[in-house]
Amino acid sequence: MKQKILVTGGTGYIGSHTVVELQNAGYDVIIVDNLSNSNAEVIDGIEKISGIRPLFAELDCNDKEGLNKLFTENPGIKGIIHFAASKAVGESVQKPLLYYRNNLVTLINLLELMPQHGIEGIVFSSSCTVYGQPDILPVTEDAPIKPALSPYGNTKQINEEIIRDTIYAGADFKSIILRYFNPIGAHPSAEIGELPNGVPQNLVPFLTQTALGIRKELSVFGDDYDTPDGSCIRDYINVADLAKAHVIAIERMLENKSEDKLEIFNLGTGRGVSVLELINAFEKGTGVKVPYKIVGRREGDIEKVWANPERANKVLGWTAKESVEDTIVTAWNWQLKLRERGIQ
Repeated sequence: MKQKILVTGGTGYIGSHTVVELQNAGYDVIIVDNLSNSNAEVIDGIEKISGIRPLFAELDCNDKEGLNKLFTENPGIKGIIHFAASKAVGESVQKPLLYYRNNLVTLINLLELMPQHGIEGIVFSSSCTVYGQPDILPVTEDAPIKPALSPYGNTKQINEEIIRDTIYAGADFKSIILRYFNPIGAHPSAEIGELPNGVPQNLVPFLTQTALGIRKELSVFGDDYDTPDGSCIRDYINVADLAKAHVIAIERMLENKSEDKLEIFNLGTGRGVSVLELINAFEKGTGVKVPYKIVGRREGDIEKVWANPERANKVLGWTAKESVEDTIVTAWNWQLKLRERGIQ
C-alpha cells in the first residue's frame, strides 16, 4: 500500500514540483493550500506530468480545527512536507506580523497534531537566510546562525528552534530540516513553474515577465556590494533538483535511515552566481534582452552566500545536477507557456 504524505503549500512553486516527484516515487499525496500565493490550476499541471491527480484541500494551516479534521478524515498519513509559509524578504520587512502569524502558527499547529494522528516525520522547508551573512564561504551546516536580517529570515530561525525544542522534549516523531539556497527554473515539461499572484517578489519570475514585456524593467538592488560585479551573489538551484531531495528526506525518515531524530542539510549547487551574471545567462540562453536598471540596496538582502552541499551529497546521496544556464531557460519556457494559456 502506498504511503500517504501531506504536502502543505503543495500548489506553490517548490511544493508542486515536490508533489510530482513524490507521486513519481509511488507516494500517495494530499495537498493542503490556502491559495494565497498560488492557483488551484497547478493541480492540472501536476496531473499532466505524473498522470495522477492528488487529493487537494483548500485550507489555511492556521486553522487548527480544519487541519485536525483533515487528518481524521484521511487516516494513515505517515509524513508531512511543510512548505506553507509567506516567503518574500521585502514584504516581511513591511508586514512582520503577517509573517510571524503565517509562518509560526502553521508549524505549531502541525507539530501539536502529529502525535495525535500517528504521523512519523516532518520535512521542514528552511532557508540559507538563517546563516545571515556567513563569515566563511561556502557555508556548511555547522556555520553559526546569525541575527536575522528580515522577519522572514527570523521566522525560519524560530521555526527551526521550535522543531529542535519539540524533539528534545521527547516528541514521538522525526524531522529533517532542509536549508534551501535559491530555487529557480521550472519543470522541463513547462506544465508547472513559479507563478506568484500579483507582482513577483522573486528575481527570476520578475526577470522573465520583464523579458516578455509584462513588466517595464527589472530592478537590480545595488551594484556596490563587495562582489566582482557589485551585485548580490546567490546559489541558484534547479527547482526539480530541489524537489527530489524532499523525496529522499521523507524516505529516509519513514525507513528509519536517519542517524538522529533531527537532521539538517544544505541544498545548493556550491556555486555562487551574481544577479548580473544570472541576467547575462538568461540573455545568452534565450537570445532575449532584459531591460534593467540599477537601484539602491533593498533592506534585508544578504550580500553573498552559497552552499557547501557536501553533507547532502554524502549522507542523502543527493546532488544538484542541472546547471544555472540550462535552468534559467526552463523558466523562460514556462513563461512562454503561460502566455500561450493566456495567463498574465
